[in-house]
Amino acid sequence: MAIIETEATLHDAHRDNHTHRDVSGGWLRPAVFGAMDGLVSNFALMAGVAGGAVSQQTVIITGLSGLAAGAFSMAAGEYTSVASQRELVEAELAVERRELRKHPVDEERELAELYVSRGVEPELAAEVARQLSKDPEQALEIHAREELGIDPGDLPSPTVAAVSSFGSFALGALLPVLPYLLGASALWPAVVLALVGLFACGAVVARVTARSWWFSGVRQLALGGAAAGVTYLLGSLFGTAVG
Repeated sequence: MAIIETEATLHDAHRDNHTHRDVSGGWLRPAVFGAMDGLVSNFALMAGVAGGAVSQQTVIITGLSGLAAGAFSMAAGEYTSVASQRELVEAELAVERRELRKHPVDEERELAELYVSRGVEPELAAEVARQLSKDPEQALEIHAREELGIDPGDLPSPTVAAVSSFGSFALGALLPVLPYLLGASALWPAVVLALVGLFACGAVVARVTARSWWFSGVRQLALGGAAAGVTYLLGSLFGTAVG
């Protein structure tokens, strides 16, 4: 009895410790990258304009325009991309559904051969395929997963993708504009807030990677800071040339 309880305890401990990272990133990765994209692009845009020695009002208008244009562009692009992907998947599912209806025996044999190719004994593979093929919807789901690598019940929503992209991009793009909206007249408060935001985004991304939070944070800070620095320099050169 004691041995059985010990084995059960070890099994539970192994199950609790044997965990994996979310390799897909879930919602966190696209949300953070959307915010990071908005932050880097709008920060660089504003730095370039500010480098041309323009007025505070011009920088604010530039920042708000960049926020709106970028957010709508991201939303439109994401909606089109996800909608096209979903339509393609639905078309392939319609083909598979039609094949299951017209050639059920061939599809059942195809499923059995797939399991055999993965090491299942032929007799067992045939029986598993037969039982799974009894329900047409279940058969469609399994064929879709095995052949297409998709889950028919978990298709992405274009609307959700567009709204989330719009929101995350707008949130990131707002950071460098915020100091100006609160009364700042120089670029440096926006630089400080943007760099803090870049470091924070990089640190959060480390939750779905194998890197440490400080490494990811410093890397993103360096990349975003370099982009803003280059555009500021170009803005200064253009401002001098035009002026």
